[in-house]
Order: sequence, then C-alpha cells, then structure tokens
Amino acid sequence: MKKTEKKTKVMIIDDDSEFLCELKEILEAAGYDVTKVSDNARVIKTAAKVQPDIILIDLKMYPKSGFQLADELRTQFETSKTPIISMSGYFTREEDGILRGICGIQEQVDKPFNPLDVITVIERVTGGKRTG
Repeated sequence: MKKTEKKTKVMIIDDDSEFLCELKEILEAAGYDVTKVSDNARVIKTAAKVQPDIILIDLKMYPKSGFQLADELRTQFETSKTPIISMSGYFTREEDGILRGICGIQEQVDKPFNPLDVITVIERVTGGKRTG
C-alpha cells in the first residue's frame, strides 16, 4: 500500500477576502494545503491549531499590522520557528526590511505579484518541497 504524502501547510493572512480566496485557489492548485485567515484576531489561535509549515502575511492590516502579528507568532511555541513571508504593496522600502527582520519575517513578496513569484519564494524558504 502506497504511503500518502503530507502536503505542505500554508497559512495566508490578509484582510482582503477576495485576494485570500484567489491566492488560496492558486496555492491549492500548486499542491499546497492552505488555510486562510482574514480576521487578525483569530491568527494566533488558528496558527496554533493548524501548525502551518509556512505563513504568508499581509503587512498593512487593521487593527494589528502584519508586523505586530508576525512578532506575536514568534512568541508562540507552535509557530516560533515557522517561516514567515510578508506580502505588501505598501511596505517595500529598505527601512521596512529592517522592521521585517526584527519581527522574524524571512522574505517579502511585493504586491501586485505573479502567483509564480509566491510559489518560488515558498519553495525557496521550504527547501523546494510541496509535501512533508
């Protein structure tokens, strides 16, 4: 009997529900197991439950920014070592990169982006795997 491979779990966090649905569809078509969160009050609880292999997070959200959420995710046992990729069309300057580093964000994808750009960054950060 063939062993079923476990898909890489990706959690995407963005307050734009239309964007979330589109990105989820693209990532699932590429072979990822995707959880989406649009309410940033649920991010920590959802991340602890899902225990994603990688997190994609929008930086410009309300009431907490992606910077604040990334920092909080770093303090949680379940997600302290989970790679985080930020997505933003607003925070793209070098100074923002310093803040991303402080919050534990490994990579940045600038919006708008080609879906293949996101997949390339995910594969680079996860070592090229789509399954666990």
